[in-house]
Amino acid sequence: MEGEARPGPYRATRLWNEITKYFRAGMPLRKHRQRFKKHGSCFTASEAVDWLHEVLRSNSNFGPEVSRQQTVQLLRKFLKNHVIEDIKGRWGSEDLEDNGVLYRFPSTSPVKPLPSSCREKENLETFSRDKERLFKLPHLSRRTVKKHELLDSLENLEKTEPDITKENKEDALHRKEISQEYVQEIWRNIILIHLQTILGLPSLEEVLQPAQIVPEYVIYNMTNTSKHGVVILQNKSDLPHWVLSAMKCLAYWPRNNDMNQPTYSGFERDVFRTVADYFLNLPEPLLTFEYYELFVNILDLLQPHLERIAVEALQICCLLLPPPNRRKMQLLMRMISRISENVDMPRLHDAMGTRSLMIQTFSRCVLCCAEEVDLDELLSTRLVSFLMDHQQEIFKVPTYLQVAVQDHIEYMRMAQGKYPREEICAILPTYSYCKQITPQEFEEQKVSTSQAAVAELLENIIKDKNLSVKDKKKKLKQFQKEYPLIYQNRFPTTENEAMLFENKPTIKQPMLSLRKPKFRSLRY
Repeated sequence: MEGEARPGPYRATRLWNEITKYFRAGMPLRKHRQRFKKHGSCFTASEAVDWLHEVLRSNSNFGPEVSRQQTVQLLRKFLKNHVIEDIKGRWGSEDLEDNGVLYRFPSTSPVKPLPSSCREKENLETFSRDKERLFKLPHLSRRTVKKHELLDSLENLEKTEPDITKENKEDALHRKEISQEYVQEIWRNIILIHLQTILGLPSLEEVLQPAQIVPEYVIYNMTNTSKHGVVILQNKSDLPHWVLSAMKCLAYWPRNNDMNQPTYSGFERDVFRTVADYFLNLPEPLLTFEYYELFVNILDLLQPHLERIAVEALQICCLLLPPPNRRKMQLLMRMISRISENVDMPRLHDAMGTRSLMIQTFSRCVLCCAEEVDLDELLSTRLVSFLMDHQQEIFKVPTYLQVAVQDHIEYMRMAQGKYPREEICAILPTYSYCKQITPQEFEEQKVSTSQAAVAELLENIIKDKNLSVKDKKKKLKQFQKEYPLIYQNRFPTTENEAMLFENKPTIKQPMLSLRKPKFRSLRY
């Protein structure tokens, strides 16, 4: 129709890339059971249709008239182009219906290469104007375009002219190579940007320095993994075989016993003690002394309404660990999580429950400060409890980081191809939440959040039934020394504090009766 512009290959490709990245980043994932088997981090076709349909209807590029069937058609294109796959890893067809079949996201990026013929027409100003598109789905155009035409262009994207690939190859010959040092700097900056935004801090200077981010560790931890997502080491720095065998024996008790040892009464306790001794004798905690401040700052996020943000923050922070440390952390968290959930596991301690035993035993070998801190044990206990409950999500590789780096490098190459003899300096993307607040409001919210988290620690001490009276008094005294105001709010008077330990002894009857005997008169 005259007067209406259809989106060209470049715009359609970019729109496809934005939609697929937004879908991968926002689509809720959860566990599903199918044919007596559990599948984690997946979704049904109907759930995907529901979620994507609402997104398309609320987006200005599509509008409320998008039908549910059009959404199904788009998801079929996602399946054909390996944006999604079924739980068996199959893709390439358009065999997707609005039903309960399970799908998941592949580890590869679904981003399509931009047509170079259209890139030649792009002005360099577009590069700086579009830098924010690395992290969100923007309004791509102000022109009046029919919503169904945009959907049609997405669905027919694979029908683009074949000479585009040829042009891409010719264009690549004229690009400058991006140095390895610059790629590493991109990794550092993008990680810092994400962490600063997630943690809500005005600066990361007191928490994490750029030099503490080793891109080689991050890349290795993201790419060298088993099918379960556990880091695979290529050198000799792995756990000793006897420790791995002992951990596997406990994790799959009683079905697996690789130690080829006859079981006896108390066998499982001896195996557990062997594993505990190994980890407790490591020269430094698994999260390292270097990252202590970083992980302690995340403790403020360990609240029910901030759970998803805390998981995302820990995902990135655990990527910074040296690969041997990350592997040990993954295997340890998997083991103690399985042991805690195993109803067939015999009691490993006479006076303490299995979950409490796991947390109390391994908290100090996960997080502690190089200099002794009074509340180290409380902080590490809280963190290990959260890590144990969310270990599958936390140790999942956040592929969006890799996509952000690749996009930024692609922009750099595009700019260098346009001006090959000039030094190009690309501004890294920034993003913020919906509403900005004043510095005063930020400080007030920061203080209130921190105080709430510390107050929760105090309540945990008070309610801990496994602590003896002596240990509880000792911990409360440490807490009072570190946080006198919070302690005073909880115990305004000494009477309130005394009531906590009030235990009136029961009055026992004396063994010997001291009553005077009654003598009868001898008179008759």
